[in-house]
Amino acid sequence: MALLNAFDRLRRDVDSNRLIEASDRFQQRAVQVLSSSATRDAFDLAREPAAVRDRYGRNTMGHSALLARRLVEAGCSMVTLDWGRISRKFPTWDDHGDAQHIFDAMKSRLPVYDQALTALIEDVFQRGLDKRVLVIATGEFGRTPKVNMGRAKTPMWPGRDHWPGAMSILVSGGGWKMGQVIGQTNNKGEYPAERILDPNDFIATVYRFLGIDPGAMMVDHRGRPLPLLPSGEPIRELL
Repeated sequence: MALLNAFDRLRRDVDSNRLIEASDRFQQRAVQVLSSSATRDAFDLAREPAAVRDRYGRNTMGHSALLARRLVEAGCSMVTLDWGRISRKFPTWDDHGDAQHIFDAMKSRLPVYDQALTALIEDVFQRGLDKRVLVIATGEFGRTPKVNMGRAKTPMWPGRDHWPGAMSILVSGGGWKMGQVIGQTNNKGEYPAERILDPNDFIATVYRFLGIDPGAMMVDHRGRPLPLLPSGEPIRELL
């Protein structure tokens, strides 16, 4: 309710102070999205049936995933869900051995995450949004295949450290070809055993979905041409 009231105040301020007229076109678009009745209504989860809210989970992650679907239906082109501090005991996924006990953390987080993510994916397909909505579930870095212990002078919890050799990304929808593993690792999850890809390949694929040419050039403030991506090609198996 507080968020809805904040949107109402924003709309009143924009109308009374004529702030939009002094904004550039990108700011205008942002304000128009935020102040639209469709966006305001999207934040009102009480409009959803109780069964749908129960399916997503009545917690911060479940509410966020449901809100993401509602925002997309209201016209938002990109929505980011951040795990945030959903659990006071295990507030992040930074599962180094000196940060928190990875097995206890996973028992706490995974049921909530699994429920919200699967509900979102199922909802996207059931509503016929799977051709124009792409769901991406990813972290920012790979983790060691081997569970490590905390460093000296810290609690000795089991954890996993940073690992640049491989990582996983889950994608669903977007009109892409689902039900496959691309870039499979060896049996220990250490390194790619086939079809080595890098982050730029994935970004190029997402750009293509968004209608952006991954090979496009930009011009910086000095007039120098810069590539949108330094390398990378759309992943053909998905398209």
